[in-house]
Amino acid sequence: MNQDIKKIIKIAGFSVFFILIIIYAIFISKDLIFGIKITEVNLSDGAVFTDNIVKLTGNARNAIKLTLNGREISIDQEGNFNETIALLPGYNIVTIKAQDKFGYMDEKNFRLIGGSAEEAEL
Repeated sequence: MNQDIKKIIKIAGFSVFFILIIIYAIFISKDLIFGIKITEVNLSDGAVFTDNIVKLTGNARNAIKLTLNGREISIDQEGNFNETIALLPGYNIVTIKAQDKFGYMDEKNFRLIGGSAEEAEL
């Protein structure tokens, strides 16, 4: 009986040890598992702006490189970005591309209509 309890405790100890290793491996590789994602962008597709200066904010989780219309912009440690862009009168396309440390990419395109205050009054 005493030997059976020792055997059960050994098996349970090894099982807990391997479960902890698996949980740790999943936690460490979460960036690879969940990938890169551009979220919380304050633009909506098809938006119309009367002012030609637009403040763009959002989050690119797990990104190491972020570009706005082909120009690299800065991000903080949490992936937040904050940039001001100038729209031309008429149809504009704003492209945000993010790349993570594994080379995976996410891209968001926004079609915006810009105008000036004079055009809005007409």
